[in-house]
Amino acid sequence: MPHDGPARTGVSQLRASEARAAGTGPPPPAHEAAPGERALTFAGAALVAVYVPGADEEQLRLVETAGEEPARYGLPQLLPLSGDSPAARALRTDRPLWLSAAALAAYEHGPTPPTASLGALPLTAEGRRLGCLVVVGTPADGFDAEQRRLLERYACAVADLLRTGPDRPGSPGLLVLALRALRVGSFVLVPDTGVIDADETLLELVGITPADFDGKADTLLANALPEDMHALMSVLEPATAESARRELEFRVRHPTGEVRWLSLRCRMAASADDRPQQVLGVVTATSVQRRSADDVSRIQWLTAALDDATTVQDVGRVVVTALREPLAADRVALAELREDRLVVIVLDPPQPAAWPEIWRSQWRSEWPDAPVRALPTLQLALRDGRMDLWPAGTSLEPGLAGIGAGGLAVLPLPAKGAVVGVCLVGWDQPHEFPTEERSVLTATAALVGQALERAHAYDAEQELATLLQRSLLPRRLPELPGGTAVARYLPARRGLQVGGDWYDVIVISEDRVALVIGDVQGHSAGAATIMGQMRTAVRAYAVEGHPPDVVVSHANRLLVGMETDLFATCCYVELDMEEGNALFVRAGHLSPLVRHPDGTTEEVQVEGGLPLGVLAEAEFPMTAVALTPGTVLALVTDGLVEAADLPLDEGMDRTRAALATADPADPGRMADDLLGDEGRREDDVALLLLRYDGMTARPIRAGWEVWRLPDAVMHARRFTARTLRRWKVAQAADGVLLVVSELVTNALIHTQGSVRLDLILRGDLVRVSVTDSSPRAPAKPVIVDWESTGGRGLLLVEAMSESFGSVPVAGGKQVWSEIRVPRPVPAGADSVPRTDLGGLP
Repeated sequence: MPHDGPARTGVSQLRASEARAAGTGPPPPAHEAAPGERALTFAGAALVAVYVPGADEEQLRLVETAGEEPARYGLPQLLPLSGDSPAARALRTDRPLWLSAAALAAYEHGPTPPTASLGALPLTAEGRRLGCLVVVGTPADGFDAEQRRLLERYACAVADLLRTGPDRPGSPGLLVLALRALRVGSFVLVPDTGVIDADETLLELVGITPADFDGKADTLLANALPEDMHALMSVLEPATAESARRELEFRVRHPTGEVRWLSLRCRMAASADDRPQQVLGVVTATSVQRRSADDVSRIQWLTAALDDATTVQDVGRVVVTALREPLAADRVALAELREDRLVVIVLDPPQPAAWPEIWRSQWRSEWPDAPVRALPTLQLALRDGRMDLWPAGTSLEPGLAGIGAGGLAVLPLPAKGAVVGVCLVGWDQPHEFPTEERSVLTATAALVGQALERAHAYDAEQELATLLQRSLLPRRLPELPGGTAVARYLPARRGLQVGGDWYDVIVISEDRVALVIGDVQGHSAGAATIMGQMRTAVRAYAVEGHPPDVVVSHANRLLVGMETDLFATCCYVELDMEEGNALFVRAGHLSPLVRHPDGTTEEVQVEGGLPLGVLAEAEFPMTAVALTPGTVLALVTDGLVEAADLPLDEGMDRTRAALATADPADPGRMADDLLGDEGRREDDVALLLLRYDGMTARPIRAGWEVWRLPDAVMHARRFTARTLRRWKVAQAADGVLLVVSELVTNALIHTQGSVRLDLILRGDLVRVSVTDSSPRAPAKPVIVDWESTGGRGLLLVEAMSESFGSVPVAGGKQVWSEIRVPRPVPAGADSVPRTDLGGLP
């Protein structure tokens, strides 16, 4: 049975001390609880165990425990899922099962000591049954309400870990990690000396680093607000055991200036003469435990919590925390009002079965989307904008009747003179609405409405920023001959989630491709706009056929001319997919990384230039590198390899190590592996990978410089015919010769300067390209009648071609046509790629 060492510690010192104080004799042999597990002691837990379905889905398998040894309480390794054990029943019914010692005696596979109580909590997430959390308690009368609430939250944390980590059930530390996720701090205080043992979670909650903590209670409370010190002193200096059993809330001011509300629960372990020997307690952010009965403190906490709530989902979590537990409610729903529909933000509990049929029938994605017209009572409350409280026995329409059989509070949420949403609070048992509670509900509705309006605006801003970012980056990368390119982009986790990182893959010709990655300074809409302009400019210069240094130089001059305060970095690569030759240009950017076919990695030593936008006359030298098939080229931005706690050199080493261990057979997964932990991200991240495979069918080429002579077209036709015979595709010569004649004639008549004819055979396609010095693209005639003296040539070329077009190149344009021919039969040297330099016909 797998265990984590710390997760198997025994009953805490609190339970041992209480046993001694009660005169029950020495406690059973047990190790002292780890600091992170003391919170379970307050929940009455002596043993916590996780069961998950086995591979055959017929049994529950014990995978991890914390606390006492499972054998002490007779917990088996396997439980039949169809049996009558508490764990199996809780998982089948999807409801927690709380059993006292007397009730537990009727079940099979229960704890063997007759004084033990038990809780079985199903572990579910997104409708999936992941397992069951079994909690064994020593009190014979079972767990009280406070203990149950904490254990239910603990079960939710365990379920989240099971859901997000499919391999986690068998790994050590599941229960410890779930306890950490609750952010419950614990302490053990010796009142006589003032020495206190506090865990790291508690130190984090009060704003003290472990290095600055000297183990004294005064140091621990140094950040507490003076107004709350009086209540805290009664905990530090308890006079009797009764005075040490306290529940209170207090505030601390962190070094950053943030004021945080904390909740403290403690009890005393007394000596034989009833003198305070130890005070043991837990401290948590007020979102974990119930609020104080003090209404003013509750509203103060809610105001602070809503002020920190950024998104609509954050507001929903605060509302559930503020209302469900303090009011002992069974259901809480929060929804935005959009036109005539309620867009539900959060439901607690989240299971569809806990809500009326009209909500379940409208279930769309995560939450339902209910029409207001189907809920007339709700529609009336939203129209009047006033709170409605419906006691037990009130006749309501079916859409509301199941939410609060014992009482229902309908809270319209006002903001800026309008109702922006509604909050429903329901009770299953008959519930009274005292005056104090009504005042709290009214104040809560006003605060939540304003927070919801702010959060909705924030979400809309983030959605707009995301849309802007996506529109400026390529929607998809092109398919490349002889290689596979993948890219990843992640926005920054702070501020406006739009940045200046960009990437692009540009197909220059049939066998040449350009890769570019860059980073514009800043995280703003302005940076994103500059990024979009730079990406467009680099693409335009590359498609024109300029060499890499000229492309980057032109982009630099463009950015300087924009008169912006922002600058940009860039790494540009032009790769010959046929030969594997790559030309790199770097403008203030990180060096690219290369993974060789044997798995070794290195940084490409590319001679660098200044960032773009700094100096108009800056030079950008080129570096040539030869790539062999199987090589992976990685271009990254600094957001991946540098952070406040991650030096650049260390980040590059990590990325190189990840590149070396990743599987190049799946470039997409390889890119995901390089991203690593998404939690460590202060800057936006762009990543571009290219796996160079080499071209399996290498083209055959021939070229000819056309002479400007009266019989130039004849010479071009002879060169073409001779080339087609050598390539053994002479049977398609008529169509190719017609296209050559028309394109060469147009170039000689309508342009000045040199004219070049290029022929390429790739598979069963012959590509005819005629390059001239005029930038104007040829235009097909709109109307061709019997009296026209020209204009039919391009129509003939288009009719004879599989595809036909024109592209700008440096110093002019290139008109091309592709004609399908019978596949040549390779024979001897004729199948070897070669290039004709031309000659006399």
